[in-house]
Amino acid sequence: MDKLEILAKALEYMEQHLEEDIRAEDIAGICYCSKSTLEKLFRFVNHISVRDYLIRRRMTKAARLLVECPEISILEVALKFGYSSHEAFTRAFRQIWNCSPSKFREQNRTLELFPRLNTPLESGDVYMKNGMKFDISELYDFFKSRKNCYFVCCDIKYMIRINDIAYKAGDMAILETLQRMGNAAGENDIVFRIGGDEFALLTASEDEEYAKEIARNILSHNGECVDYEGQKIPLDLYCTVVRLGEGTICYSELFTSLRTALQEAKE
Repeated sequence: MDKLEILAKALEYMEQHLEEDIRAEDIAGICYCSKSTLEKLFRFVNHISVRDYLIRRRMTKAARLLVECPEISILEVALKFGYSSHEAFTRAFRQIWNCSPSKFREQNRTLELFPRLNTPLESGDVYMKNGMKFDISELYDFFKSRKNCYFVCCDIKYMIRINDIAYKAGDMAILETLQRMGNAAGENDIVFRIGGDEFALLTASEDEEYAKEIARNILSHNGECVDYEGQKIPLDLYCTVVRLGEGTICYSELFTSLRTALQEAKE
């Protein structure tokens, strides 16, 4: 497996076993890599440990259950997500949501995407039109809720040539790509990175023409330059529109399908 495949497989496995007692060693085993390799990759891409990711996902799911199923006791929710006592669950919950489970339920809080990151552009960041930036741990929920919506996928042309000028020039090209996609996106559309110089924009629409208009907007900026130390570097993007359908919601299938769609757009 390459690094992206390891990450996708790990995320998929965790989503399928959130209610079980799984550890980094178990996840590394199904990815055919060492625990050390998995942890290093996970931290590099998502800026979080495997353990902390699992806690955040479980607490996000637990929070939804508290709000949506008031008839279920807090202890039942705790047991569902592997906590043997009300106290242990409350400590973990408070760490994520900054309040107790009972207070959260009492306030009937609207569930936000959590947690927000404060670092600049990174592989694991997820962006929305309003500039809000979220952790990749919430992408899975978006995939499920928007399973019939369209993606707009972009890839930078001639990235190797840009990196040959300077890696900083490549970083600027990536940032400009994100900017173009963000400018074209609707208010509730999401932009995330699926590879080194590959991005996807998940729309909130099932209208193909809406997605195609975004793609046309993005492509209209082909040929415009990024300025690296006074050198004007033309930036062109490949762009394609795809809808993956109801059956493709797990990480490994989705990331592979998006990259395949991009590859076909280049041919």
